[in-house]
Amino acid sequence: MTESIDRRCFLRDVVLGSAALSMPSVLSSCARAGHLPNFVVIFTDDQGYADVGCFGARGFETPNLDRMAAEGMRFTDFYATQAVCSASRAALLTGCYANRIGIRGALGPRSQVGISDGELTIAEVLKQRGYVCGIFGKWHLGHHRMFLPLQHGFDEYFGLPYSNDMWPRDYLCNPVSEGRKAEYPPLPLIDGNEKVGEIETLEDQNTLTTLYTQRAVAFIEKHRTDPFFLYVPHSMPHVPLGVSEKFRGTSEQGMYGDVMMEIDWSVGQILQALEDNGVDRNTLVVFTSDNGPWLNFGNHAGSALPLREGKGTTWDGGQREPCIMRWPRRIRAGSECDKLATTMDLLPTFAALAGAPLPGHRIDGVNILPLLEGDPGANPRDHFFFYYTHPAGFQLQAVRQGKWKLHFPHNYRTLGGRPGGQGGLSVPYEQASTGLELYDLEKDIGETTNVADRYPQVVAHLQALAEQAREDLGDMEREGTGVRPAGHTRHS
Repeated sequence: MTESIDRRCFLRDVVLGSAALSMPSVLSSCARAGHLPNFVVIFTDDQGYADVGCFGARGFETPNLDRMAAEGMRFTDFYATQAVCSASRAALLTGCYANRIGIRGALGPRSQVGISDGELTIAEVLKQRGYVCGIFGKWHLGHHRMFLPLQHGFDEYFGLPYSNDMWPRDYLCNPVSEGRKAEYPPLPLIDGNEKVGEIETLEDQNTLTTLYTQRAVAFIEKHRTDPFFLYVPHSMPHVPLGVSEKFRGTSEQGMYGDVMMEIDWSVGQILQALEDNGVDRNTLVVFTSDNGPWLNFGNHAGSALPLREGKGTTWDGGQREPCIMRWPRRIRAGSECDKLATTMDLLPTFAALAGAPLPGHRIDGVNILPLLEGDPGANPRDHFFFYYTHPAGFQLQAVRQGKWKLHFPHNYRTLGGRPGGQGGLSVPYEQASTGLELYDLEKDIGETTNVADRYPQVVAHLQALAEQAREDLGDMEREGTGVRPAGHTRHS
């Protein structure tokens, strides 16, 4: 951990004191000295809502994830905070809407932007309580040294700094063509702060899931006597798909199913490592994804059914994700939660469990411990805003409160009922548009029937709520009063 992080954490302790230690929760009682819980977050890339057995997967099996659900809690109304890579990951790690901290879209190899040194990640928050923190997988919050994980609270890092398709685009557009000029250089494989190798071919990507898993298991073994935070953001099942020989050709669905079965194997390896090292009962494990499936890749993409659309949209297929949380003897086995929750809520929840002070600046996450405890009357998240990166800036496209979701007029991409591509090839999207439309998600999970005319008071209420968001978080070219700048290399 760098000197600047030490100083910021010290100042947080001085300013906030022990305010976060007064939680009366049964679960948070484990934050007493000597009983700090461990946290594991397994975060997939472009996985659909229906791409887990217990969420309705077809053509492949996920026995380890199904076991997680049988031994823990399945969340059916859990959201990633944007339908694109970097913005979604920024929200998970900082507990903030991505537009609050200036992270837009998917940062590429030419980007000079990354997570600001002024933000605190989950790792930095937990470091205040003596946690050891490791990340093994895809980072995607800036690839310059100043943005990499070791500068933002993590002690160990191994993986790719951005998406696995940010390399020679000919592979993605036409897997059989070679020799043409690449748009990007080979993918850098980073250990700590240093590049230790390159991913140069499609075959190289076949090893990623196994490599990340091996490092995650080794981290658990190494730090079994320390409180730890383990973050495993898989590169898969983002295209181009890569899968090891041990899973290639094992599913009825095809290569996408093979990839998901290997991710499920990875989950099993991590769960087994927790048990083998005697920390299983003291570890909260969370599994979810960064956004919905990239539907125009067809059989190399997942399924968001019964939700509408997928990645890159604010329809629920783009942002509602499968989520499972497991903590033996802490979370009731086989339970289910249908209350609204998001990836932003992990930071304040982990902080409460660890007795760690929250960041001194504003965050948007809420503590969802009452949901984990099974409190039937709990509803810690009152509302949720759906922003998406538009060429003109962040656009507020929808707002949800309770069962109601109101879409504001916007354009979105769709296949319009056409099938996606085959074998790693994509087909083009077409543009569609929506007006001011209200949906009752309890009765209409697929957002098929606009009921705005029937409930004008609900529409007016949600419009007023959205106006508060525009003032705080901005909208298109309107700058929000609560927005903080991203990090930039020119500021270093």
